[in-house]
Amino acid sequence: MLRFLAASVLLIILLPGSATPGKDSPVIAPGAKLEKLAGNFKFTEGPAADAEGNVYFTDQPNDRILKWSVDGKLTTHLQPCGRSNGLCFDAKGNLWACADEKNELWLIDPKGKVTVLVKDYKGKLLNGPNDIWIRPDGGAYFTDPYYKRDYWKRGPKEQDKEAVYYLAPDHKTLTRVADDLQQPNGIIGTPDGKTLYVADIRGNKTYAYDIQDDGALKNKRLFCMLGSDGMTIDSAGNVYLTGKGVTVFDKTGKQIEKIAVDEPWTANVCFGGKERDTLFITASTALYGIKMRVKGVGSQ
Repeated sequence: MLRFLAASVLLIILLPGSATPGKDSPVIAPGAKLEKLAGNFKFTEGPAADAEGNVYFTDQPNDRILKWSVDGKLTTHLQPCGRSNGLCFDAKGNLWACADEKNELWLIDPKGKVTVLVKDYKGKLLNGPNDIWIRPDGGAYFTDPYYKRDYWKRGPKEQDKEAVYYLAPDHKTLTRVADDLQQPNGIIGTPDGKTLYVADIRGNKTYAYDIQDDGALKNKRLFCMLGSDGMTIDSAGNVYLTGKGVTVFDKTGKQIEKIAVDEPWTANVCFGGKERDTLFITASTALYGIKMRVKGVGSQ
């Protein structure tokens, strides 16, 4: 099991275009700098925080889920992990994983037991569940874009759409709730369970939807002219998009901050730590963190 103390791997970096100490940022803590917490991964993805603030993330090519604890220790939580991508915790402490190896949706209980919740839609293999958000009542929304993987042992693409799906709280009823996006990827919802944000990464746009009690999505509207790989939301309702660094939009869709990350690609983000006031960023081969003046409101 891999373990590192934070002090042994912590590298503090101030990047061009990122927060400058003393800058009056609406979201970044005064004087905060972007910190490289750990590196030497192959490709990091899917950060999600548990109830204590420990952050779990994936190193997908190496088929493992890692844990960055609130006291700065890195451990391997699960390996192999079905080539997991996006992660999210539910209210019962279960870790949900978009298991890309066989295009499934997993539930991993606190003891590490894996249950496959979704393996197909109407008898056809999914494209590859990518990112997930769990609403307050336990229903789950996930995106299913198609990214051909060299480790797949499958035939041609079976689904006719790259879509967004809703799995009801019974963990049995699966519904396709949005199929008019080019390539849905990042997804996040508001803590009241009323609004869902979905990024169309190929279309380079992000949309907002009204969530209905039965899981349906209505009133699709353009939120911002930017797509995203992963997403999170803070206590002020600001939405964080990734790709080239992290771009922050307020609840009206106005850009209010840009956090540059000196990596080829910034895949995903979540809030974690004991006070939920650190933004954790998975970017290419590393895990980063930066102190915020706002806090997270959920697992992501």
